[in-house]
Amino acid sequence: MNPLWGKVGIGVLAVSIIAGCSSGVADQKKGETAKAKEKLKFSMSVTTSGNKYAEKSADVNKEKWVMKLEELSNTDLDFKMIPLKDFDAKMSLMFASNEIPDVVQNVGGATTKGMSGSVEAGVFMPLDDLLKEYAPNIMKAVPKEAWQETSYNGKVYGIPSWLSNPSRRATFIRSDLLAQTGLAAPKTVDEFLNVMRAFKKLGVENPYQLRENFKYADTILGSFDVLPSQFEVQGEQVVPKFFDVENMTKALQSYKTMFDEGLIPKDFASISSTDYGKNIESGKAGMWSANAQGLSNYRNKVKTAVPAAKIDIIPSPRGPENRGGHLLYSSINTSYYINSKVSKEKAIQIIRFFEWMTTPEAERYFSFGIEGDTYTMENNQVKFTPPTKPEDIDEDGFRGMFWFVHDAKYNKAKEELTPEGRDMMQALDTIVSKEGLGSVRFVPALETFSRYPDIAPQGDDVGPKLIIDHMIKMIYGKEQIADWPKVIEEYKNKGGNEMIKEATERYKKGNGVIVSENRS
Repeated sequence: MNPLWGKVGIGVLAVSIIAGCSSGVADQKKGETAKAKEKLKFSMSVTTSGNKYAEKSADVNKEKWVMKLEELSNTDLDFKMIPLKDFDAKMSLMFASNEIPDVVQNVGGATTKGMSGSVEAGVFMPLDDLLKEYAPNIMKAVPKEAWQETSYNGKVYGIPSWLSNPSRRATFIRSDLLAQTGLAAPKTVDEFLNVMRAFKKLGVENPYQLRENFKYADTILGSFDVLPSQFEVQGEQVVPKFFDVENMTKALQSYKTMFDEGLIPKDFASISSTDYGKNIESGKAGMWSANAQGLSNYRNKVKTAVPAAKIDIIPSPRGPENRGGHLLYSSINTSYYINSKVSKEKAIQIIRFFEWMTTPEAERYFSFGIEGDTYTMENNQVKFTPPTKPEDIDEDGFRGMFWFVHDAKYNKAKEELTPEGRDMMQALDTIVSKEGLGSVRFVPALETFSRYPDIAPQGDDVGPKLIIDHMIKMIYGKEQIADWPKVIEEYKNKGGNEMIKEATERYKKGNGVIVSENRS
């Protein structure tokens, strides 16, 4: 063979190989680009969060706000809505049927009641490695306490919507009514009762708006630091706060006084969250407990019924030990879990979807909606008029429901545009952040909770069924408040001793314990 031809042949072969490699790389990049342009399709269960617009929708997947979300995030979403009032029951049915969507939203963390032991059973995939690689903004923003609550056995399973300030529940008052009484804002429990009495004389139907299970109606319990869902260290043991007989009986007597004098609804034990909201929005309530973040909505909705109404947040009344406020929340609001049957490639895309939630584009959409529809831009500034009609407020809240991953303390971009929003942020930062009652919490929850459901807390803010039932009977006068020690003994005999033993042992070992201190 002619050596020259050999060299030429080798050269041609090398060029061919290089060309082939270049073509392969180009084809691969084209494939990745094409795949990136493909819509990510996945299913997801989501709570309605009590939003009226969501609960009235025939199919949320056809709502324009969901379709716009799909456009912005390049997704094809299939939302399965779960009514908030039936959340735990519906979640249990979903897990029992094994018809579990690609992503599941939970109200709370990885091992709370709604998850029905699914994380422990391997239903969802651990996300540590994927989050570190594909969600750097989420990893940077989420506080360690929130990761702890969405973890199990040292592995992260849930992506949280977190709270940078766990004190968020506040005492609301109709300031216009208070002005008519000539009284100052109440600072103690006795003053709180006197303001209610003055409201009653003005003809206010519900001077204080109580509701079932004392949920969002626990201001007095907070004043005496006996929230029934919370635990504390007493001596050598970790016990429920309602073991404080002296303060628990004082709290119950305060509620009974309120009941006897008609300062709370006679049917408070059966008032649902829906009726609670209706009573407030129609102007029937003088004071109530709610998330401070709702100040703007309350002002707008109540003014629709009572144009002269003025609503403010005030410091919660203090009890004899100078404590007050409501529970400190956990560090998470909701959290999101990826089905272990989902492929790794799809899981990466889902995580990128959640990472997109941290972008300015996502913040603008969830805060203000669609440019040219709900807001405009002038001189590079957002021009947005917050809705004032109740149905429009609900629709605006509906869009915000889908901002799954962000700091849920408050929406600063939106709130700072209005006087109501600025008032709310100031109240949260200067009043609510300085009060609040801590607790000893366990993640995962105590095993004895599942063995003895009637004596286990029904949530972060709802005490055990056994305890709530006795509280109601005592307020109605069917049992004697002085018999509270007998209630504690009943609790102990029905599994409480085992619960206390487990809580104490885990506390001493530091096994999945989160301790938050009283801010009051």
